[in-house]
Amino acid sequence: SLGALVCDLEPGTIPASHPNILEELKLCPTLTGAQQDALNALLLSGDTSYGDPSSWDLQTLQDLGPLVLALNQTTLSLVAEAAREDFRRSIAAASISQGRSQREKSLLLLRALAAASAASQPRLRRSADRCQSKPITASNIDDISLLSPEELDLCLSNDVLVENLKAVVDEPLTSEASCVLKKKVDEFFQGSGIPEEKLRQLGTLSRLYTEQEISQWNVTSSDTLSALLSDSGGQWNDSQVQQLLSRYLALGGSLTGPLLQEIRGRHLCNMQEEQIQQIPAAAIGTAGQLNISSCSQSKKDQLYRKAREAFASLASTPGSYYCQIQPYLGGAPAEDLKNLANAGVAINMDLGTFLALNPEEVQKLSVTDVKHLLGENLPELKEHEHEPLVVSWVQQQSQQELDCVLGIGLQGGRPEPTGTASPAATSMATVTTPASVTSMATVTTLASVTSTASVTTPASTTSTASVTTPASVTSMATVTTPASVT
Repeated sequence: SLGALVCDLEPGTIPASHPNILEELKLCPTLTGAQQDALNALLLSGDTSYGDPSSWDLQTLQDLGPLVLALNQTTLSLVAEAAREDFRRSIAAASISQGRSQREKSLLLLRALAAASAASQPRLRRSADRCQSKPITASNIDDISLLSPEELDLCLSNDVLVENLKAVVDEPLTSEASCVLKKKVDEFFQGSGIPEEKLRQLGTLSRLYTEQEISQWNVTSSDTLSALLSDSGGQWNDSQVQQLLSRYLALGGSLTGPLLQEIRGRHLCNMQEEQIQQIPAAAIGTAGQLNISSCSQSKKDQLYRKAREAFASLASTPGSYYCQIQPYLGGAPAEDLKNLANAGVAINMDLGTFLALNPEEVQKLSVTDVKHLLGENLPELKEHEHEPLVVSWVQQQSQQELDCVLGIGLQGGRPEPTGTASPAATSMATVTTPASVTSMATVTTLASVTSTASVTTPASTTSTASVTTPASVTSMATVTTPASVT
């Protein structure tokens, strides 16, 4: 019933607990050194469902699961050599397809198994200058994982290594062992350089080469570059990738869609602008979805122009065009965004894409443009109203338009002007009177006002009627005089 709290038990509590505590300890991400010692003490007692370590076989070791990482040499040395060997082989085979963190755990376990084998029955002995046991050949390559770096150096010849390079680097190797192998490869090809065929097989060893060394590689084939960039070899440093690409392009290589997939967004964004310029538009068209969010704005602009060229044939079908161009819209100018908005087809741009647009270009979009771009995702804009891009765009828009066109409650737009007089309109009415009488009625109103002035005055009288009315008011001014005068 303790659940995860079992991971915090005092070491002395573990051997005194029911043996089923082992199943709970399997759930602990890590155990302290003292807890591991207590775990081994419990297992060595033989009073668990796993029995005495001397009776363990391959299945028992596999059933222990993550607890095998806590086994010490004392416990492992009691396990039959055949069981240890079967277990080692199963770990080595599984490590090939494991991720980086799991592979590191496998290496730790392999080293522990090797140490236990050496303690119980040393398989290899070394002198100061030569291997004292069976040398490594093509038939026993998998024994490499059992060797110390010193033994590896003495018992694996450079010829055997180069001839079986791919098989060797596919073994789970410690960093120290990898350095020994790199040294041997360099010794074998000293003066001539590593041929492309072997560059493709370097795997994890390739990550040990400096930028200076990479600049000397003969990387002319896209297959070679693709093999070197493969994730199976581990992580590259950005500077290494940039040097590798520079070397490939300098030797006349061309970046294809599959290569861009291997390079991926982060390394693509670390390329120099001159290198990006060398990417054919057709390569963008076959590269699939590339994440260029970490690129500088100028590089986003570059990649967008290439993508626009690559997908130009789809421009007549806005829906399909948008699906292809979407990863590159961070470099799109406002004019192109407006064209998408007014294409007559709902593209329903997601907010992640909208927020990744060039802020300067977003400021040039109207309220209607944004409404058409987002489509059914428009309500989500309210949820992101505090994003800097949204805030700055809203401040440029009329609040009335935000309310009437979007209607999602965005606030912060420009208020409508109030209390501002409009240009005056002057209306002139001419009144007919006896010849000696002149009458003029002048009405001054705001531009939106309709005003009628009807004036009747006595003869021999000059009259001026001036009426001023406020906006949106219809005003009538009437003066009545004797009937004999018109």
